[in-house]
Amino acid sequence: MKNKTLFVPISLALLVLTSSCREKTKAAEIGDIETVATAEENSETFRALPHESTITWSGYKPTGSHTGTIALNHGKFTVTDGVIESGIFTIDMASLKDSEGNARLEKHLKSEDFFEVEKHPESVFQVTGVETANGKTLLSGNLKMKDTTNNVTFPMTLIHRNDTIILRSEPFTIDRSKWNVRFGSKSFFKDLGEKYIDNDIELTIVVKASKE
Repeated sequence: MKNKTLFVPISLALLVLTSSCREKTKAAEIGDIETVATAEENSETFRALPHESTITWSGYKPTGSHTGTIALNHGKFTVTDGVIESGIFTIDMASLKDSEGNARLEKHLKSEDFFEVEKHPESVFQVTGVETANGKTLLSGNLKMKDTTNNVTFPMTLIHRNDTIILRSEPFTIDRSKWNVRFGSKSFFKDLGEKYIDNDIELTIVVKASKE
């Protein structure tokens, strides 16, 4: 009886702990498309190294979560005085992987239910600006995913080492419903009960680039 009595408060404590961990991931600002930034004549150009760059994703539902990766196709940035000035990179949606090698999940994520990879094989991010707020550097850019483009702003750091730079984001979330990714979303379907999938996709981006 004693064990059964303890089970409920322990379970509630774990639920609160899990919820509080989720809340720490900051949502990216999502807004209307903005003008793409252009480079100055004296800027330095750095070309992305896809095999040394990583994009990690996590998705959540009431019964658990999934984590995986997506590969960078190519990209470049221009930098002036240690600050990103302009840039573009493309994401290979066909490279989407589940960390546990769940082929069925990967196939479903690439299907029309989610990212329609056959029709939209790449996503594109184009830098629109950089600003500092509350001691953090915020990178903004137009993110085209499927047939929809929104402006996204997220915190990041830029590490400059000789002829390479590393752009590293803090973990942040984007609302997939803003890009018309509908499957299991409460934004589009009612009466899902506990069978819904969170709209938020958590992302962490690390892009390493070398000077041209």
